[in-house]
Amino acid sequence: MPLDYASLEALRRTHPAWRLLAAEHAPLIVSFLHASFLVPNVRSLPEQELVARLDDHLFHLRERYGPKAFPRSASQYLETWATDEHGWLRRYYAADRDEPWFDLTPATEKAITFLVSLEQRQFVGTESRLVMVFELLRQIAEGTERDAQARLAELEKRRAALDDEIRRVREGHVAVMDDAQVKDRFQQVVATATGLLSDFREVDANFRTLDRDVREQIATWEHGKGELLEQIFGRRDAIADSDQGRSFRAFWDLLMDPSRQDRLSTLLERVLSLDPVRSLEPDRRLLRIHYDWLEAGEVAQRTIARLSEQLRRFLDDKAWLENRRIMGILREVEQHALAVRASPPEGAFMELDDFAPDLSLPMERPLFSPPFKPRLDDRVVVEGEGDVAADALFEQFHVDRQRLLSNVRRALQTRPQISLAELLDESPLEQGVAELVTYLTLAAEDRSALIDDTSPQLVVWNDSVRGARRARIPRVVFTRGVTPS
Repeated sequence: MPLDYASLEALRRTHPAWRLLAAEHAPLIVSFLHASFLVPNVRSLPEQELVARLDDHLFHLRERYGPKAFPRSASQYLETWATDEHGWLRRYYAADRDEPWFDLTPATEKAITFLVSLEQRQFVGTESRLVMVFELLRQIAEGTERDAQARLAELEKRRAALDDEIRRVREGHVAVMDDAQVKDRFQQVVATATGLLSDFREVDANFRTLDRDVREQIATWEHGKGELLEQIFGRRDAIADSDQGRSFRAFWDLLMDPSRQDRLSTLLERVLSLDPVRSLEPDRRLLRIHYDWLEAGEVAQRTIARLSEQLRRFLDDKAWLENRRIMGILREVEQHALAVRASPPEGAFMELDDFAPDLSLPMERPLFSPPFKPRLDDRVVVEGEGDVAADALFEQFHVDRQRLLSNVRRALQTRPQISLAELLDESPLEQGVAELVTYLTLAAEDRSALIDDTSPQLVVWNDSVRGARRARIPRVVFTRGVTPS
């Protein structure tokens, strides 16, 4: 946004954060909301509890500044702060509760965070942020590098650095952070962890704005439901596919990984037990910050679920209205029929070509079948005797296709893929060329298998009659996936 005079003037008049900073009772509002929501990391509070807290807060202030300093009641203050004119609190009803609840708006949290940043810090760390800048730039540069050789060179350099560090540690040279470095990095962790909760409030606010717009569109829509659904799904897909939506989805997938949750809990307990960190007197609620992230993320997920519920309710209402309109038309037709029953119109009232339509579907037509053409042979067959060897009838054998398929499946249980040559090393051919041809047939029928004619391979097996045999075949690789039945 350009910071020209007109833009800043509009921002001063419309933005809730600026209005909060310029409010008459800004110290009261900021001190109370900061102590009630941000300090204990509370997402939302019921009305009665928040009114009781504000009553206590006002009681202590009136003892110091007099009873006329804040003449209104706690419930009146909360009601004013939650109006659209001010927009410092969000008042809503939970799905399973009758009592109103209050939550901070993203603009209020931004204003309070700005005021907190004005306080002079005793320790200002800069090294951790510089290290983080270098690390993020490295990830961007490596993540966008398309040259395989350049990426391999960078990986080799990092591996050499790791090998050098491993060698130094084995020799007894262990580099340990000093107290200043530990404090610097811990403050960066705390700032990032608490900032994520603010980001969740803003993401939830964006989804609630979409939900409110959808409700308004449904309430005022007068056209076809297909056009409305196209607009709604287009806006929802635009939010889900935006940079913010993709980042939120990736963050949520990482956070829902149980192994990462356990690893994060272990690291938090280990870091908070360090002496330099304990000297900062950190908030012990940081140990469960990832559970606060989960709770905040679930709020955004429930907002998306409410959006889907609105769409389902809209479709149900539309279907009910359409059924009601159809029944109205049918009843109108019945009433007209009863009205003309005593005096039917003269002449032909209605003409029907037939009592039932004659349907001829394309799939009911029989397929073409070629006619049978017999071949006649007028030669006379005389009885005779012939000495024909019957050995060929007894030399036939059957290749068990299921046994070969079981060999492939068994080999793929411990690896993602295997070549035919490797498979034959583990399960040698027992029936020679016939069994090899069956393997090739299985590969041709398997959509997950790969047959590469450009790189042939040599297959060797032992024949009990002819000895060692060899065959050159295309390279065949079986992979996990759909296997032929």
